[in-house]
Amino acid sequence: MLTSCPLQGVPFKAGFLKLMMSKIPVALKRIIDARHHDPFEVLGRHVHGDDCRIRVFMPQAEKVTLEDGQHPFRRLQGTDFFELEAAADKIDEHYRLEWQDKSGQIHKAYDPYCFPPLLPEFDLHLFSEGKHRHAYRFFGAHPYETVGISGILFAVWAPNAARVSVVGNFNHWDGRVHPMRSRGGSGVWELFIPELGHGSLYKFEIRTQDGHISLRTDPYGNYFQCRPDTAAIVVSESDYEWGDGEWINNRATSNWQQEPMSIYEVHLGSWRRDDQGGFLNYRDLAHQLTDHANRVGFTHIELLPITEHPLDGSWGYQTTGYFAPTSRFGTPDDFRYFIDYLHQNGIGIILDWVPAHFPRDRYALARFDGSALYEHEDPRKGEHRDWGTLIFNFGRNEVRNFLISSAIYWLEEFHIDGLRVDAVASMLYLDYSREPGDWVPNQYGGRENLEAVDFLRELNSVTHDFHPGTLMIAEESTAWPQVSRPTWLGGLGFSMKWNMGWMHDTLSYTSQDPIYRHYHHDLLTFGLLYAFTENFVLPFSHDEVVHGKGSMIDKMPGDEWQKFANLRLLYTYMFTYPGKKLLFMGSEFAQGCEWNDSEALDWFLQEHPSHKGITALLTDLNRLYREQPVLHQIEFEYPGFDWIDCHDSSQSILSYVRKDRDGNEILIILNFTPVPRENYRIGVNHPGNYAEIFNSDSEFYGGSNMGNGSGLVSEDNPWMGRSQSIALTLPPLGAILLHKQEG
Repeated sequence: MLTSCPLQGVPFKAGFLKLMMSKIPVALKRIIDARHHDPFEVLGRHVHGDDCRIRVFMPQAEKVTLEDGQHPFRRLQGTDFFELEAAADKIDEHYRLEWQDKSGQIHKAYDPYCFPPLLPEFDLHLFSEGKHRHAYRFFGAHPYETVGISGILFAVWAPNAARVSVVGNFNHWDGRVHPMRSRGGSGVWELFIPELGHGSLYKFEIRTQDGHISLRTDPYGNYFQCRPDTAAIVVSESDYEWGDGEWINNRATSNWQQEPMSIYEVHLGSWRRDDQGGFLNYRDLAHQLTDHANRVGFTHIELLPITEHPLDGSWGYQTTGYFAPTSRFGTPDDFRYFIDYLHQNGIGIILDWVPAHFPRDRYALARFDGSALYEHEDPRKGEHRDWGTLIFNFGRNEVRNFLISSAIYWLEEFHIDGLRVDAVASMLYLDYSREPGDWVPNQYGGRENLEAVDFLRELNSVTHDFHPGTLMIAEESTAWPQVSRPTWLGGLGFSMKWNMGWMHDTLSYTSQDPIYRHYHHDLLTFGLLYAFTENFVLPFSHDEVVHGKGSMIDKMPGDEWQKFANLRLLYTYMFTYPGKKLLFMGSEFAQGCEWNDSEALDWFLQEHPSHKGITALLTDLNRLYREQPVLHQIEFEYPGFDWIDCHDSSQSILSYVRKDRDGNEILIILNFTPVPRENYRIGVNHPGNYAEIFNSDSEFYGGSNMGNGSGLVSEDNPWMGRSQSIALTLPPLGAILLHKQEG
C-alpha cells in the first residue's frame, strides 16, 4: 500500500504509479508488501567500502533526517522508503533518526535495524532442546539495554511463518513498520525496538506460508488488556519488594506430608464483588480473603486459574496467557502483593494450572504460525471432543519447554506454593473420552500417552528440583498407578492426587436417605482399601456444586434440620479421614444455591443460625486438625489409621482410630442415621478416662446437644478384639471424637 506520492503538483495517474513500482527492486517490494523474511537485508545501515547506505521504511513519515539535522534522507520515488548515502566514518553504527509525520509532529528514536542479533545462541539452543527452564525471560517483550541504549526486545517462536512483525499502538498496528529478524533453524523471531516504553500495547502479525495474515497475542506475554480486548501490554521489570522470606525458607525445609493442609478453593471473580457488582482488586482480595481464611482456619487457598483467559464462563480453564495473571483483578504486581500478604499472614497459595489443553481462539495459540504448532495436526490426537479445545503436542521439545517454563514462572516469579494440575487423566490416555477409531495408539499399540507421561515426569522433577517444598497436585480420576510416587520409582512424581473415588463414593452415600444407607455401607469402607496407595487430597471442589448438581447442603437428604446435621456429619468425616482437605468457597457456611460464577456468594446466609453453625463447626474442625498431630501427622500411611468397627452396616455406624507417631490416639465414631444410639459399645485398647473433645451435634453448631457430658470411663470388658470397651451415647446424624486423658 502506498501512502504518499513524492511528486508535488503532478496529477496522480495509476499508470505512472505502476511504472514507478516496476522500477523498485524486488527486495524493496517485499518490504512494502510485508513479505520479506529478512528485513535486515534491506533496512538499516549497510557499509560498502568507505561508504554506507542507510535505508528506512516509514509509512507515517513526511521527511527523515539523522538526529543531527545535517543528513537529510531522500525518499525513493513512489514509496515510503527513505535513504541516506554518506561516508561510513561519518555515521555511527547506532544512529538516531528524526522524522516528521503527516501531522507535522517531530519524532526521534534509534533505528531498530541498526542492531545485531541480541538473543544468545545458547538460549536458543536450550529452547530447541526443550531444556530452557526460564524461556519466559527472553520470549515475549522485555526491557533490554545494549550499548547504553534502552528499549524493548521482542521474541516469538513461529518456525513456519513466512514473516513476523511486531505491531502495536506505537506503529499504528502496521505490520510493515517493524518486521522481525528470523533466527534461522530455531524458529525464533526477534526485534529490538529502542526507546519503547512500558505500557505499550502489542501483538505479533504473522504471515503464513500460504499468504494468510493474522494478528496473534504473545504466548509469553506477562500482562494483557482486559477482555474482550486481547493485546499484550509491555511491562517493566518488577521492582516489587517481597516480605515473605521467612515463609519461603520454612517452606523449603518443612515436611509438608506431616503438616495440616486445609485448602479453601476460591474463584476470585465470584467470591466477593464490590458494591457495584464489579470485580475486586487483588490487593483488596488479599486482605478480605486472608481475614476470612484465618478466621475459619484454612491453611491454604487454592485459586481457580487466574492465568489470563478470554471467557469468564470458562472459570479460567481455557487459558490463553500462560505467563500472565488475569488483568480482571489488577496488575502483575497487584497479584504479587496478594501472594505476599497471604504468606506474611500464614496462608499458602496453590494455583490451578492447565497444561492439558487450550482454546481455539484464533488470536492465541491455535495454529499459531499457520501450522499445528502447539497442538497436533491430526485431530484424533489434537482435539478434545468434550471441551472443544486443542491438546498440546507433548512430544515437541519447544511445547514442553513452553509449559515447564510456565510452571517455573508461577513458582519463581510469584512465589506460588504449588500447582494443581488440571485434567491429568485426559493427558494420560490417548482414548480419553473418544470412540473406537477416533484415537491413535502409541508405538506399542497401547492407549497410554507416553509423551504426556514423559512430560509430567519432567515437569514434576524440574519444579521440585528448582523449588523444594512446593507442591504439584494432580486432578486425576483413574486407577493409573503411582501418580504421587517419585519418578525414580516409576511414578509420575506428583506430590499429591485428588481422591476423586472417595469424593464420589462419599457424596453418593450421604445423598441417600438414611433409611437406605445400610445398603450402601461399603461406599464408606471401600476407600480404605486404597487410601494409602497415593498421597491423597480429599476434595469437595467447585465441580461438585455446578451444572445442576446443587450445593453441598442441597445434596443432603431430609428436612432442614437433617440436612444441616448431615452436612455437619459429612465435614466431620472428611476432617477425620486420612488425607489433606479441600472445600470450595461457600461450603464453609452452607451456600444455599449452587455456585454461579457471575455473582458473589450469598454472604448474608452467615447471619442465619443454621448456616452460622456450619461455619462454627468448620472453624473448630480446622482448629482440631491443626492442633492435633493425630489428625494430620500420618495421613498417607497405614500406621495412622485403624478400624474399630467397619461392619456395623445395620445401624450405619462407623468407628475408627487416628494415630500419631508417638502412639497418641483419637477415636472417631459416626452415626449416619437420625436415630440416637445409647449404650453403644466400642472396643478400646487402653484403660482410662476418655473425654469427648468434639461433637458435631453440639448446640453451638445448631445440633440437639446429645452427647457424653464430662467423659467416659473404659470397662474391663473385651470388645471388637480389644481388651477394654466403652458404652457411649451417639447423637442422631452425629459424630463424636474421643481422646484418652492423661493420668
